[in-house]
Amino acid sequence: MFEISVTQSNLNTSVITVAQGSGGQGGGAALDQVFGMSAAAGVISLGLLYLAFLHRTRRITWLGRLADYAGAKTNLPGWAALPLVMFISTILTAFLGFIWDVSLHIGRGRDEGPLANPAHYFILVGLFFLFIAGALAMILPLDEKPGRAAIKLTRTWYVPTGGVLIMGAGLYALIGFPLDDIWHRIFGQDVTLWGPTHLMLIGGAGLSLIGVILLEHEGRISMGSDADGPDPRWHRSPVLTWLIRSSAFGGLLIGLSVFQIEFDFGVEQFQLIFQPMLIAGAGAFALIAARLMVGPGAAVFAVAFAAVVREITALLVGPVFGEPHNVFALYLGAAIVVEIVALTPLVKRRLLFGAVGGLGVATLGIWGESLWVDAVHLFPWTSSMWLDTLMMTVPVGVTTGLAAGLFAQALSGDGLPGPAVRRTVVFAMILALGGTVANGLSFEVPTDATATVRLTDAEPVDGFRMVTAEVEIDPVDLVSDDPEWVSILAWQGGGDTLRGLVVDQLEATGPGTFQSTKPVPVDGTWKTVLRIHDGRTLAAAPVFMAADEGIGAEEVSADASFTRDLVSEITLLQRERNFDHPTWLFAAASLVVLVCTLLLVWALSWGTVRISSVTPRNSLRTSSEHRTHSRT
Repeated sequence: MFEISVTQSNLNTSVITVAQGSGGQGGGAALDQVFGMSAAAGVISLGLLYLAFLHRTRRITWLGRLADYAGAKTNLPGWAALPLVMFISTILTAFLGFIWDVSLHIGRGRDEGPLANPAHYFILVGLFFLFIAGALAMILPLDEKPGRAAIKLTRTWYVPTGGVLIMGAGLYALIGFPLDDIWHRIFGQDVTLWGPTHLMLIGGAGLSLIGVILLEHEGRISMGSDADGPDPRWHRSPVLTWLIRSSAFGGLLIGLSVFQIEFDFGVEQFQLIFQPMLIAGAGAFALIAARLMVGPGAAVFAVAFAAVVREITALLVGPVFGEPHNVFALYLGAAIVVEIVALTPLVKRRLLFGAVGGLGVATLGIWGESLWVDAVHLFPWTSSMWLDTLMMTVPVGVTTGLAAGLFAQALSGDGLPGPAVRRTVVFAMILALGGTVANGLSFEVPTDATATVRLTDAEPVDGFRMVTAEVEIDPVDLVSDDPEWVSILAWQGGGDTLRGLVVDQLEATGPGTFQSTKPVPVDGTWKTVLRIHDGRTLAAAPVFMAADEGIGAEEVSADASFTRDLVSEITLLQRERNFDHPTWLFAAASLVVLVCTLLLVWALSWGTVRISSVTPRNSLRTSSEHRTHSRT
């Protein structure tokens, strides 16, 4: 029994060592893999251009016949139907790859290279075909102008706006892959979903769903006249119509929910109030738009669709592939609130409905979601965080609800409000999201605080040494009576039973003292960390950190008793990250990614306004309303 003291300077020395070694395994892919991926991307691009040439010059006809067949089955023009059918399979492939990739990093750590991770193939295939789906919508029209919102490329070639937006979102996501490698070469491996280039990958894929909804709308209104709205053929199969459109918003809900994945696995690296804010924003936009644009029950169906897809994916990644399991936000409370508000006359005033519905999602909907979080997530929302939570969720819920109402208004045929109103709504949403994200990502690290840990050996699992812990925090008042968590996280260690992730929420035994509720591994390649989150305080101390030759990091041993400083979590959870660079360089690189993201949001907004300007009145009428109108 003896004590070890690790000071802040010791940890900083370790971080510098990592930074110096970041040009190896922790600092980007091997050049042969980079060249291989670049060559594959070039071949696919040339193949797509050649296919476009053959189709546009009528040297092949099978592509047009395939589009016509898809159009006949979905009651849409072929240039919209085939890309949409293709999009469904590709986005599901990319999503499966994404969840699998996150679970692999959590359970096993960093990759040996992008081609050494099987999940990356699913992501790359999905994103390439996402890009191709948008390109197909542009390639397919031959002797027709695909709707009045079509963009003129040449004297005789017009392309649908939705197709351009899907292709642009896919390209934005694909660019994230090479930029991610460059990022890691400069800044090391930032093992978090919220790395800027990671956000490009998931943001491009997630926001592409808005382009899909716009393309479907373009195809639908192109089948009718400006006076009568959509062609009656669209309502030949009203149930299929309703299912297709509701499913699209279920997909949008999934796309917007991917930003919460760290919380779904229980390895969140930022304040817990960040989670309800993200749920409020995704739920308010997707579900309010679904109810306004599809009709009664669409919000609940979108939630059910998203839950089925998420659960199937979780089962594949967990029990089937043998990686860490994940749970997910349900959004049922938010959907019920939206459907109830839609029973009032507010549903006829889309912007007002969006604001009120968003407020309901941010309050009652989030309270309903907290019941689900308490039941299935590793870290329930504490009573002490509710005031701060509402300060995050209300502005986000109201502004994203307004944006959803504006989106529905744009495609309703009733016309948009003036530019000043539109810009105010979008600017307010961006401001609310930006401010609350900055607040959620911020944290404080206590000074002169330590953790004394006493370990007791337990029964080994998968051949790993397992221990339980008794923890004393100094000062004793550092942690309140209701912290978000005092836990031990063990990850990136593998194992048939443990599957690379163990999280133990410690039990308080007195002022500043805690004890384990289950054993955790401190052996092999595991990284085991004591974590504290109380209000804005986020701090951690290493329990065991395996030696890592790839980044030049030495082992931090799990001795029977030790006292270590509480430091910033990021220095431990993002161990491979390089902190040895000018602050302005990281800020400038992050700013470039932010500007690119805002340009994508602007493009989607521009496309929505363009399509709105040619949308015939009553184009948003639901199937049941259309049948009633036809009989009268």
